Amino acid sequence: MSLIVQKYGGTSVGSIEKISNVADKVAVRAKSGDKVVVAVSAMSGETNRLIALANDISAKPHPREMDVIVSTGEQVTIALLTMALLDRGCDARSYTGAQIRMVTDNMHGKARIKTIQSEKMEADLEAGRVVVVAGFQGVDEDGNITTLGRGGSDTTAVAIAAALKADECQIYTDVDGVYTTDPRVEPKARKLDKITFEEMLEMASLGSKVLQIRSVEFAGKYNVPLRVLSSFEEGEGTLIALEDDDVEQALISGIAFNRDEAKLTINGVPDQPGVASKILGPVTDANIEIDMIVQNISEDGCTDFTFTVHRNDYETTHALMEKVAKELGAKNVKGDDAIVKISLVGVGMRSHAGIANTMFETLAKENINIRMISTSEIKISVVVDEKYLELGVRSLHEAFGLDSDGQLKNL
Repeated sequence: MSLIVQKYGGTSVGSIEKISNVADKVAVRAKSGDKVVVAVSAMSGETNRLIALANDISAKPHPREMDVIVSTGEQVTIALLTMALLDRGCDARSYTGAQIRMVTDNMHGKARIKTIQSEKMEADLEAGRVVVVAGFQGVDEDGNITTLGRGGSDTTAVAIAAALKADECQIYTDVDGVYTTDPRVEPKARKLDKITFEEMLEMASLGSKVLQIRSVEFAGKYNVPLRVLSSFEEGEGTLIALEDDDVEQALISGIAFNRDEAKLTINGVPDQPGVASKILGPVTDANIEIDMIVQNISEDGCTDFTFTVHRNDYETTHALMEKVAKELGAKNVKGDDAIVKISLVGVGMRSHAGIANTMFETLAKENINIRMISTSEIKISVVVDEKYLELGVRSLHEAFGLDSDGQLKNL
């Protein structure tokens, strides 16, 4: 008998028919003898509808009241799913985040979980009940309803799994696992049976939308085995767990990419201590996240400084840099918002040389010019022109044998 936490997202519970299908799946698992906790999102589109209502009545909705209204979407789902389970002869009980005392800080709209009181859930599980919990929400120490931000239901499920010491946390979504890259770009992309927390965290941060970053961080911190499965197809999905000997065999696990990149360069910056802070300080003060940074070698006491930001922040950042350039006496500011980032991810990089060179050679053969390079222990990222995204991803996917076993073809 296992203790399993399952999470179903908005598309999985987007209609009465889909909720009924989820109930069938959960009931089968519970009747097999397993203890089951289910965390659910609001029905697909419901959160957007609630946000629209708030925006219709207020130009700037108060964050506390916004959390009150958007948290109701999950409350509807837990009640409907629990009713469906009871109709199937499966004892079940629903709880909001406040009812299980999922205590968070008071940052409305992006709260972080501090503690979970698991006693109610444990008592229900011992009594043979399925526990159905509202994802995405909690309560602060003063009793105010809070929400966890985008993808918060994933984090709810993982946090509950950690608190209950569950055997596995299963994230049901509209895809059947984690792929070597986006199948819409490379049709030969292969579903991975297993991937490490580190690799999944890198892929999530680089643009993979399968799992929310905070949930992967949480799972890795508390060693909660995660499994990504499809709500609509049978299959084993992809297991996300600690690194082991089997996982190390693959040199590269996947290729991630991000279309939302923009690059800015300040030319002729005086090469002196503190110049990087003077350039990036105003960007940080504007709450704009900086990704890659490159500073050229000094020539005649001046240097060129390049960095990337999200494409949505390009115009704002460009205006800031024009002001900074004047203050520093730099030559000019140049920008480009028609770039993309392509990244190789794999723990096999730790023990194999030549991966970066193979990446660069592969792109060179396709006449793809590399604009910037960034590396970490298990990741190599390059910035290229936007028009080369699909060609770059497909050529790298083939070069690293990701349609088979992730082994270099010519190493």
